[in-house]
Amino acid sequence: MARRIDVTGAGGVRLAAWEFGDPPKADPAQGGAGGRERGGGPPGVLLLHGLMGRASHWADTARWLSGRHRAVALDQRGHGRSEKPPEAAYTRDAYVEDAEAALEQLGLAPAVVIGHAMGALTGWQLAAKRPDLVRGLIISDMRASALGAASQREWAEWFRAWPVPFATLADVRKWFGEDDPWAERPNPARGEFYAEVMAESPDGWRPVFDPEQMLRSRETWVYDAHWEELAQVRCPTLVVRGLDGRLGRAEAQEMVRVLPRGQYAEVADAGHLVHYDQPEGWRAAIEPFLDSLRDG
Repeated sequence: MARRIDVTGAGGVRLAAWEFGDPPKADPAQGGAGGRERGGGPPGVLLLHGLMGRASHWADTARWLSGRHRAVALDQRGHGRSEKPPEAAYTRDAYVEDAEAALEQLGLAPAVVIGHAMGALTGWQLAAKRPDLVRGLIISDMRASALGAASQREWAEWFRAWPVPFATLADVRKWFGEDDPWAERPNPARGEFYAEVMAESPDGWRPVFDPEQMLRSRETWVYDAHWEELAQVRCPTLVVRGLDGRLGRAEAQEMVRVLPRGQYAEVADAGHLVHYDQPEGWRAAIEPFLDSLRDG
């Protein structure tokens, strides 16, 4: 059963954070290294989904982590159960400030931040800005290079192509998993991923997010590269890519080189949705890194 915790983000936007498993009890014998430096307790983990995602996409990872960590997943602004004010900022600064507020209000810091795609960028920008809050970072399938204006135009066209409203969730799964012309090949996990971000309305199933807000959110990294902030991340950082994902091997390895304490891992038979495509491979890729943080 998921437990919701309300967080107040930048500009007063109300955010929903979720615990999907009971955190382990504190072990007094661990002292400072194994637990959090502030007040003891199990080490904290903040999970940040990608664009169009939601906290529940991390449910399996969070439950697995909860054996040794206090793992909390955040619905970021404009996503999931968090507020989606039309007038709110959907900038990099706003997303980073939201994550900063979540760590402080939830008492997770210094935490390991695990981010997928947009959430990974938020994680490394936060780690560069507030190294006191982040003791370790996992970057999953996010590029540091700018994607360019053509990418933004393609996404706008893609959103317009969605056959909304969908009559049933089965139609959602089929379109995103099999029929979407923008997908390279059929992928049932992709269909399940998008089924989780749909809500029933009087005329059928529609996304819980506003596509225009997603495009606004995306603008803030499509036109800018983020290598400089990556170089400012001082904590241990693991860069994870799916072999068939959007982050190429050459760029991933360059990111590891730029990071002062970077490491690299890849997951076979995984696309962009690494933790969703191959959950066992994902856990195997990140577990040694997490163990090293506990032992450090």
